[in-house]
Amino acid sequence: MNKAFVKESDADEDDEDPVGVPSLPVGTKNYMTPAGHAALREEFERLVKVERPHLVQVVSWAASNGDRSENGDYIYGKKKLREIDRRLRYLTKRLDNAEVVDAARQANLDQVFFGARVTVMDLGPEAAGDVTYRIVGVDEADPAVGAVSWISPLARALLKAREGDVVRFQSPAGLREIEIIEISYEGG
Repeated sequence: MNKAFVKESDADEDDEDPVGVPSLPVGTKNYMTPAGHAALREEFERLVKVERPHLVQVVSWAASNGDRSENGDYIYGKKKLREIDRRLRYLTKRLDNAEVVDAARQANLDQVFFGARVTVMDLGPEAAGDVTYRIVGVDEADPAVGAVSWISPLARALLKAREGDVVRFQSPAGLREIEIIEISYEGG
């Protein structure tokens, strides 16, 4: 097919953040817990040492079968290979910019900082009891298990607060007011 009819993407577009992962504020480090860094490093190693070499073998085998225009293994393999390469570029950028913060070495244990596990009580009319959050890196955030990104409105409101403090912040659901019940730090 003529190249005029094929959409070629720019390399910068290929390195965009995955859906659901917010980009880091300009000029900031990619703060991560040791466990989060290890998980990204393990994914990178698995892609480089296992998945990509296996897929290259499949694509090579499929290419040797002849006509590539109707070869499903070849077409799917090449597409999957581009996805893996895109993910590898993304992981490389994230790991190169990573700064691992070990919460176990935190000096001010009475204040909320990166890596803190914070139990809060919602003071709003729809309060549902105490909730515990852990402030983690952007790539580690998982609200379903209470892991919130350090750049989220909740985490930004909690930073530097102490037990007993009441903080207000603008959440996607509107203005919220919460009281800090407990702060703890643990390794990983």
